[in-house]
Amino acid sequence: MDLHQLRCFVTAADELHFGRAAQRLEMMPSALGRYIRLLEDDLGTRLLTRTTRSVALTDDGAEFLKQARDLLARADQIASSFRARVRARAATIRVGAIDSAAAGLLPALLHDLRERVPEVAIKLDEDKTIRLLPRLLSGRLDLAFVRPPESADKRLEFMFLFHETAVVAVSERHPLASRTHLTITDIADEPLIVPERRSRPHSHDLTMKLFAEDGLQANVVQIADEKQTIVNLVAAEIGLAIVPRWTSRMPARGVRYVPLGMSAMNRLPLAAAWVRGTRDPARDQILDMLKANLARYALEA
Repeated sequence: MDLHQLRCFVTAADELHFGRAAQRLEMMPSALGRYIRLLEDDLGTRLLTRTTRSVALTDDGAEFLKQARDLLARADQIASSFRARVRARAATIRVGAIDSAAAGLLPALLHDLRERVPEVAIKLDEDKTIRLLPRLLSGRLDLAFVRPPESADKRLEFMFLFHETAVVAVSERHPLASRTHLTITDIADEPLIVPERRSRPHSHDLTMKLFAEDGLQANVVQIADEKQTIVNLVAAEIGLAIVPRWTSRMPARGVRYVPLGMSAMNRLPLAAAWVRGTRDPARDQILDMLKANLARYALEA
């Protein structure tokens, strides 16, 4: 029995779905099943009952789950404490960020850090929320700037920062490009480019919810994941796209960004995340700086 097998079992018990659990752990469902079978063989009992349609805890599994959680929490605490001790000497913080935070928030934040605490070095890892959160839990990241998930892992702490402003990316040749602002009604019949929901649920759902609020259905003609690709498709007149305002800083010829009127409830949230219960002086310096300058960072993002 090892810690990785325990993490596989606890994640599967949390999700009660091997596909979702494997996705959280960034592994194949077949590999997840193999690790759990090895754990069951080692313990001499079945922990999960599995059929083609469902996954459920056995009585032994439910009892073992409590102890497995306690053991993992203790192991994570030991590892985090030791990493914090080592990092205090090295003064390096590993920070993950979604593209929006990397382009909109981090330039100003890192500038302030460089001026006020030059001894702290930042190692950046830019990726999607779905990939950054597992890296936090595994200890590969100390802090991450992400879209807060609807169902957050209880081992993680989130600090909401602000909502990002959304704009409409329009080809410069489009009749709407001359407008000073747009509403959802203005683009009701326009072809739209949206990201895939699995990898960017907030950005995808933002477009859908804004149209649904007005009793409309989004006319999605193209799915594209990366912001640069979306902007290039807009330039090629494939369609329009609702994107964070920071996207306007990306080099893209032939695209104009028009402010969009929208409700306060359906905006793009940004949050800082870290492992709950861990202590890290260097990381906490960053969080303190965020709190002190949040209003200014929000204006620049």
